[in-house]
Amino acid sequence: MSIQFKIMKNLQKADKEIYQLYKKELKRQQETLSLIPSENIISNSIKEIIGSNLSNKYAEGYPNKRYYQGMKFVDKIEDLAITRAMKLFDVAYANVQSYSGSIANLEAYLSIINPQDKIMGLDLSSGGHLTHGSPPSFTSKIFKSVNYNVDQNGKLNYKKIEKIALKEKPKVIIAGTTAYSKIIDWKKFANIAKKVDAYLVADISHIAGLIVGNVYPSPVNFADIVTTTTHKTLRGPRGAIIMVTKKGLKSHPDLIEKVKKTVFPSMQGGPHINIIAGIAVALKEASSQQFKNYAKHVINNSKILCSELKKYGFNIISQTTESHLILIDLRNKNIIGNLASEALEFVNIVTNKNSIPFDPNPPFYPSGLRLGTPSITTRSLKEKDMKLLAKLINQTIEIIKTEKAKQKLSFEDEKKKDIRTKIIFNSKSKLLKIKKQVIKLAKKYPIKL
Repeated sequence: MSIQFKIMKNLQKADKEIYQLYKKELKRQQETLSLIPSENIISNSIKEIIGSNLSNKYAEGYPNKRYYQGMKFVDKIEDLAITRAMKLFDVAYANVQSYSGSIANLEAYLSIINPQDKIMGLDLSSGGHLTHGSPPSFTSKIFKSVNYNVDQNGKLNYKKIEKIALKEKPKVIIAGTTAYSKIIDWKKFANIAKKVDAYLVADISHIAGLIVGNVYPSPVNFADIVTTTTHKTLRGPRGAIIMVTKKGLKSHPDLIEKVKKTVFPSMQGGPHINIIAGIAVALKEASSQQFKNYAKHVINNSKILCSELKKYGFNIISQTTESHLILIDLRNKNIIGNLASEALEFVNIVTNKNSIPFDPNPPFYPSGLRLGTPSITTRSLKEKDMKLLAKLINQTIEIIKTEKAKQKLSFEDEKKKDIRTKIIFNSKSKLLKIKKQVIKLAKKYPIKL
């Protein structure tokens, strides 16, 4: 606390504009409940080290093989992060230098295949990620990409995935999601990859913390490479890790060197040592029993929230959740994700609009809403709070649904920002009552400073 106070005191003098914006953002975070599945809250220990003088050091290269002097201690920091990642995930090697998840995925692909080779990943509308070969992503421009989808029940159909793989013969199959709430069968993916002689890359960015918390199965015995961000369920700073599994190394003895060379010097320059130190701290925290308890509560809260929302008539994609997230189909509520997420933000519940499988609406005006419990679980919200939260979400949606119907608005009308703002404004008196309850709940579980 004292360190942060001194930093903020200096900032207040040096840059009042940024200081004031930071204060407002901190107030916003304290008074809202974030249900965005990819958001979390870092510990004060991580906050201290990523804001430390480690930012001053340029460390191009790898431990004991740098291009600058003065590396005695930063080498030990990076080695510690690598060792902790290897132990925690039970892998042969971990590269902790990637700047972000998107970059880590590209580096993983370029370590094992060439540009214009074929990759295969889950379609964005089915819950995949942009970097799994989605058309807007650089991955589909560098590589030829094909996609697989979930079925009409919102679940992965491994027989259909295998059929696509046998037809397309991809060099890399990517298993990983950003809006899929069921357990992934890593073994089935590995069997499919083996049949077409493809590398299997598991992107566990969303579920890494659940995996090390022993509440979600690990892909390390089935994949060749595993990638993850470090800031979602793993609850660390914003970075990424590329891991070579023991299986991957056995099949491809040069895989570690390939990954190293792709990250540096091929794709990146100097690593962010302050972030790597923060990752090391996060990995130590994630190895504790306390973190395992946290991961268990994330799942429990998610399941309870999902169950309660179903009682209010919300249509849950794949019916239930087995992870930290919930994907809702809002079509039976007759509103789009934009209006739902904006109204919920008005009452201080932060979510995100999201496409659903086979969405009839365009991606910027999707039919879905995505929720998750990592951040609110870090704040110690429990079962009874999930019941209240579901009630408040339902009340908010019902209010704006009624107002939209009253105005007899079409889908085309709802796409207009000013129309959505008007719906929320006309519902203001009712929504403000919900907002008071949300702020009261948020203040009951403050973010620790």
